[in-house]
Amino acid sequence: MKFFPERITIQNKTRRSRFTRMCIGEAIIDLMKNTDYESIKISDIAKRSGISRMTFYHYYDSKSAALTDYLDEIILRYLRESRKNPHVGRFQEYTHILFSLNFFDQYADYFLVMAQAGLYSILINGINEFMTSRFTSGFKSSLYGLYYYAGALLNTFLKWEEDGKQEPAEKIAEIISCFLPARS
Repeated sequence: MKFFPERITIQNKTRRSRFTRMCIGEAIIDLMKNTDYESIKISDIAKRSGISRMTFYHYYDSKSAALTDYLDEIILRYLRESRKNPHVGRFQEYTHILFSLNFFDQYADYFLVMAQAGLYSILINGINEFMTSRFTSGFKSSLYGLYYYAGALLNTFLKWEEDGKQEPAEKIAEIISCFLPARS
């Protein structure tokens, strides 16, 4: 998985293109709520998203490429929102973890449907690539520590969502931050 798929270049990420691509991703997620992922056809996606099959293939060569791009768009929104919020803090701090939980909660359907469909690899590859592209140079421990942190965040977030968010986000952020090394 690539964090910014080569197929979708910066030039063709116009507002209309982004809207169409997001509609495609949302259509797949919506279909996956009631249909097995493998049974979903491109024509089903096109019909649900209000586009032609040709338009789908203009952007993607597979359903998984569309779902990967959808995750990339979520991450881009996350980056934009975190930059706007001066109180977010560093990525391993409680405030950042809390912000992340609340932000990604907006996309709970995507994450839950992906996990339930056995497409966890798209999620973990996406978060691993994001973390390594953004934080490798600033992460004091090894790359293994960064992968540990990325996996822990994703797994904890998924479990929290699967359990119906019985604990408040603040409690989950506190739990996660307790497992992190003290920052000097």
